Amino acid sequence: MKVEVETEINRKVEWLKKEQSPDGAWRFYVESGPLSDAYMIILLRSLQIDDEERRRLLAERIARLQEKNGAWKLFHDEAEGHLSATIEAYYALLYAGYKRKDDELMQRAKQFILSKGGLSEASLYTKVLLALTGQYPWPSPMPVPVEALLLPQQFPFHFFDFVGYARVHFAPILVCADRKLVIKTARTPDLSDLYADSSEGNRISDQAELRANEFYRSLLSMIVQGIKHLPFSPWQIHSAALHRAEQFILQRTEPDGTLYSYFTSTFLMIFAWIALGHAKSHPVITRAIRGLENLTCRTNAGIHVQNFTSTVWDTALLSHALQEAGVSPSSPTIQKAGLYLLSRQHQKYGDWRIRNPRVPPGGWGFSDINTINPDIDDTTAALRAIRRFAQNDREHNHAYLASWNRGMNWLLSMQNDNGGWPAFEKNTDKSILDWVPIKGLEEVSTDLSTADLTGRTLEFLGNDAGFTFSHRAVDKGIRWLLRNQEEDGSWDGRWGVSYIYGTWAAITGLTATGVPSRLPAIERAVKWLLSIQNADGGWGESCRSDIEQKYVPLGASTPSQSAWALDALLAVYKRPTAAIDRGMRFLMETSQRDDWTTRYPTGAGLPGGFYFHYHSYRHIWPLLALSRYKKTSINVPQR
Repeated sequence: MKVEVETEINRKVEWLKKEQSPDGAWRFYVESGPLSDAYMIILLRSLQIDDEERRRLLAERIARLQEKNGAWKLFHDEAEGHLSATIEAYYALLYAGYKRKDDELMQRAKQFILSKGGLSEASLYTKVLLALTGQYPWPSPMPVPVEALLLPQQFPFHFFDFVGYARVHFAPILVCADRKLVIKTARTPDLSDLYADSSEGNRISDQAELRANEFYRSLLSMIVQGIKHLPFSPWQIHSAALHRAEQFILQRTEPDGTLYSYFTSTFLMIFAWIALGHAKSHPVITRAIRGLENLTCRTNAGIHVQNFTSTVWDTALLSHALQEAGVSPSSPTIQKAGLYLLSRQHQKYGDWRIRNPRVPPGGWGFSDINTINPDIDDTTAALRAIRRFAQNDREHNHAYLASWNRGMNWLLSMQNDNGGWPAFEKNTDKSILDWVPIKGLEEVSTDLSTADLTGRTLEFLGNDAGFTFSHRAVDKGIRWLLRNQEEDGSWDGRWGVSYIYGTWAAITGLTATGVPSRLPAIERAVKWLLSIQNADGGWGESCRSDIEQKYVPLGASTPSQSAWALDALLAVYKRPTAAIDRGMRFLMETSQRDDWTTRYPTGAGLPGGFYFHYHSYRHIWPLLALSRYKKTSINVPQR
């Protein structure tokens, strides 16, 4: 086994060296379902932009993803299909002129949509798309009026109570809804036959539901009363609110033209800019479209518009994985990666400053186009990758040491008061947001402490920064994890799928900071991991886990989830066991497999709505697991 492990590590290392870009980064793709491709087609058609080749290629990928029953899925084992994804894909193929309503598969798609309740049962984001293009009525009133942007921070409800990734979507939606923007062209399909009940009463059911919601009525009354107390006329207040929204959007637009570096928010921003009275040729719109076009990548199914790039994340993780595999920090590969990461550390203040005002910038963001929205996970990943440079920083005049210190300062300052770590902004936990009656809002409105972020931060602080449980921040983090373990011994991960991800992060975080592996919480977690190992030696978890809020087996093994489980077991046992050996053999025997299991999305965005297949993950996590397995029995010389 040792020889086979060494051979596989060497193969992966040499391949990854060749894949590195000249600037030191690795540029793997982040693939998701048909949403961004469908929205790109609808955007181009709505703005009447002549780009037939792009539309055709995007439509081809969408068509290839369609199931035999006519529906589209977000993940392989989704039972029948996903309603909103099917509506969006169906709409885009019609708008692109790539399919006709009377095509057999399109007829099946229509029947699937109607069987699931039709357009009225779609997600909020899908309904916004439909409203923007004249297929669904804008609600009147909106759950939150645009004037709410003017309420002061001391008010019980404030726009900045929402976390940043929610705000950059809500602000343009509020503008478009306020102006009741509708853009229809001669090519716009008619989707009125996709209402399960074509009566007008069914179409306005959303508004009736709002009026019947007691908590919402209280919230709306509170907002209205707060707006009335502003010392201006209603017209002035309304005008000022729209101006505030416009400035909010501008201030969060990245140099490449995207809003917060996300496709979904940038799509909405373009429509909001038109709603505010700007021409379709306005520079903000043309730059935004170029930014979206630059998110295009090529997948097995065709071209795909990514929701974001993962360049900083992939580069930091791969540099660290290669160093763990024995690649010397003095090698050109690691040197170039270090300089790239050094250049991507944030220098600007972002919205994280609102709840953390006395700390200078020092974090890293996820995308190479991201300059104002750093996050905890990317910061610990980047710091892991540059640690050895910071410890011996002579050549670069202490640039790495200064970078390390700034990053550590920012990271520690972002711990939530309850002891855990969020992803982007600390202490976003106001319960009044639960009063906003939007389905699924609770998953995206706040940025609570999670087991994956807390565990991975503790793992970094223990293994790379030398902290132990005697440090106050570490002690608080450990206590948060122990309080939030599931009854079966697992932990729920927010940004990965799902309980395997969270349990891996928690176990490695606890053991790295000196918590003994004989602690009952760790023993229960290990017992749970061993109980879900598959017959082939690997591990696999369904995306349905975060929907059902319990572990759901995939029925097959995936590379990343298997590597996470193995890394957790190695952190506890320190030496190979029979279960670990079986898992390692699975990783090696399937390392070059290419099927649905290697493309299964193990990154989570929105439970039941958005999942990601990171093309880098089948390389990063198995390499780390193999390298740590090797270190359990032999010393590893540096290359």
